[in-house]
Amino acid sequence: MRPLTTKVLSTRKKDAAEALAIDALAWLAGEQDRLKRFLDLSGLAPSDVRRVAAEPGFLAAVLDHIASDEGLASAFVLATGLNADDLSKARAELGPPERLA
Repeated sequence: MRPLTTKVLSTRKKDAAEALAIDALAWLAGEQDRLKRFLDLSGLAPSDVRRVAAEPGFLAAVLDHIASDEGLASAFVLATGLNADDLSKARAELGPPERLA
C-alpha cells in the first residue's frame, strides 16, 4: 500500500468540507423559514440557487450563514451530530469568503 500524498489528503479534506456544506444547504432547505432567511440575506431568489450552487464561494457562504447565528449553528450541529469544530474546520477548508453574484 502506497502512502497518501499531501495533495490527496488535501483533496479529501476539501471534498469532506464540500459534502458538509451540501448537507447544510439540504438542512436549510428542509426548514422553510431558515431557507427564506438565507435567501433574503444572500439576495438570492429560490430560482437562483441551482445556478449559483456550483459557483466558487457558494458552499462557503452557506457555512458562513449557519455559523453567523449561534442558535442556527447549534440547531445544525444538533440535527447532524456534528460539533462546532467540524463546522468551522469545513468552513476554513473551503477558503476565504467570496461575494456571490
